[in-house]
Amino acid sequence: MEKTFYVTTPIYYPSDNLHIGHTYTTIAADTLARFKRLTGYHVKFLTGTDEHGQKIELKAKEKGIKPKEYVDGIVKNIKELWEKLDITYDYFIRTTDDKHEEIVQKIFQKLYEQGDIYKSHYEGPYCTPCESFWTENQLVDGKCPDCGREVQIAKEEAYFFKLSKYQDRLIKFFEENPEFLQPGSRRNEMINNFLKPGLDDLCVSRTSFDWGIKVPFDPDHVIYVWFDAVCNYITALGYLTDNDEDYKKYWPANVHIVGKEIVRFHTIIWPAILMALGIELPKKVFGHGWILFENDKMSKSKGNVIYPEPLIELYGIDSLKYFLLREFSFGQDGSFSREKFLRRINSDLANDLGNLVSRTVAMIDKYNGGIMPEPKADGEYDDELKDMATSTGYKVEQFMNDLNFGEAIEEIWKLIRRTNKYIDQTMPWVLAKEEDKKDRLDTVLYNLSDSLRIISILIRPFMENTSDSIWRQLGIDSGQGTSWDDVSKWGILPTGVKVRREKPMFPRLDVNKELKKLDKANEEFIKQREGNKEEKEDYITIDDFDKVDLRVARVVEAKKHPNADRLLVLQLEVGDEKRQVVSGIAKYYKPEELVGKDVILVANLKPVKLRGVESQGMVLAASKGKKLTLATVMDEIKSGTKIT
Repeated sequence: MEKTFYVTTPIYYPSDNLHIGHTYTTIAADTLARFKRLTGYHVKFLTGTDEHGQKIELKAKEKGIKPKEYVDGIVKNIKELWEKLDITYDYFIRTTDDKHEEIVQKIFQKLYEQGDIYKSHYEGPYCTPCESFWTENQLVDGKCPDCGREVQIAKEEAYFFKLSKYQDRLIKFFEENPEFLQPGSRRNEMINNFLKPGLDDLCVSRTSFDWGIKVPFDPDHVIYVWFDAVCNYITALGYLTDNDEDYKKYWPANVHIVGKEIVRFHTIIWPAILMALGIELPKKVFGHGWILFENDKMSKSKGNVIYPEPLIELYGIDSLKYFLLREFSFGQDGSFSREKFLRRINSDLANDLGNLVSRTVAMIDKYNGGIMPEPKADGEYDDELKDMATSTGYKVEQFMNDLNFGEAIEEIWKLIRRTNKYIDQTMPWVLAKEEDKKDRLDTVLYNLSDSLRIISILIRPFMENTSDSIWRQLGIDSGQGTSWDDVSKWGILPTGVKVRREKPMFPRLDVNKELKKLDKANEEFIKQREGNKEEKEDYITIDDFDKVDLRVARVVEAKKHPNADRLLVLQLEVGDEKRQVVSGIAKYYKPEELVGKDVILVANLKPVKLRGVESQGMVLAASKGKKLTLATVMDEIKSGTKIT
């Protein structure tokens, strides 16, 4: 029977400031997806962007652009970051996708028709940044319990989902499926803080803003962003469409990986919607902790943000992924420290793994002419290394199935440290000095290499580039003892192949120097990003606009420029004033066609001479392709009138 696995991240609120805390969820989900593919599963990995809601509409208005235009640019940046991190998603869904919007409307219609959604009025606390409705009892000191910001009292006509109807079913489900929500602390929080105190029906539409999916039978309403967003897990698979093969094959999801701040939406609201639809619930939701900076939540306003791009540029993708998954217990908060990051590179990656690979390949090159030897003489310590190497894969698989990334990596590093110890125990440099120890030397070198082969498979979901480097240095390719089934087999590394020495995978770092380099790189990245943003947006303020003096002007005379075929010389009446303007419109207008036309003049432009004729301003025109049209006014208006 075909093994399938469906893993998702939450779809992200579009932000052009994704720091390493934001990337944590995606890196974890990607690592799990890679592991499941390696172990023989047909995997679908979903991520994407949550692009509707009031805060998107407000931000777009601040920038003077349409919401879709605003999110389009940011989504491009997110995809570029995922590419830099080599995220292997199968679906990237946007809630502005036509297919998603159509299916969400079908879901809303279905629930309305069966009586699970009804129309009423909402009045109560609402947090715009979190786009969350709260009861008075849920507020903390009158503020949003998630983000601590001020809430507003929202009052409007709205549709409601009968969340209260599913309270008892949800409690029963939690009790009968203790593994559904992990870690256990999140489960207790949902039961004690939300389910048992009682669920109110959920407001699932808004009328106070327009940026969202329209309620299909009442277009004055837009669907609540969190109703819209959670449905992506099934809309991406083609639910309620003619092309629903992926839905039938991959649902229910094996795991939704989410940050702890949105567990409520994924374990109460989303399951209740699924229950109402008669759909099986996901098998697991894992709410991981936050990555803090020096024990404080990362925030651009606090100036304590570390971005992934400089870390990748300086130290590589594998170093960053390894640190994030190794350093922190996945279900708990963890504190990111630049010094801990750099020291972990030195201790684990340079000293342990990098040194093991370099020493092994260098000894084969020195003692056997760079050719992988054939094992001939077993000896002391061999069995202990073989047993540990061939049993590590099982332990790693158990931890990975529990999403315990840190412990899975620790098991791999136990093998790496044991292999390093094997070098010290067998002392190949001593064996090389004695001719009668050649067979034993060959065996030791082979055992080191075969242990590295197994290690290269075990680390592959976490550090694919490093795995590839080990394969190259051992002289093997994919398929030569490199499948997951091969981690429990000893002695299948090909012999007689040529090893290839490469530069150290993880050079040792001077931590103090690197701290300064990293700080500088992060600062430069921020400056570059802000500079690019300003250049891209190229906005002017209302004060800038006020500096431009636009006036209605009437053309009283027009003639060709004496020294330029493409230019016309216009005499303009601007109220009681006369102006001469030179304009490059001869290709589009004959002089006699312009007399009597009202045009728009930039009246306070510094005078210049164009081919010897002074121009005292500029007339506005719009062009498209080969067509150009002068800007004018729709109604008769006195020349000299200021445009505001």
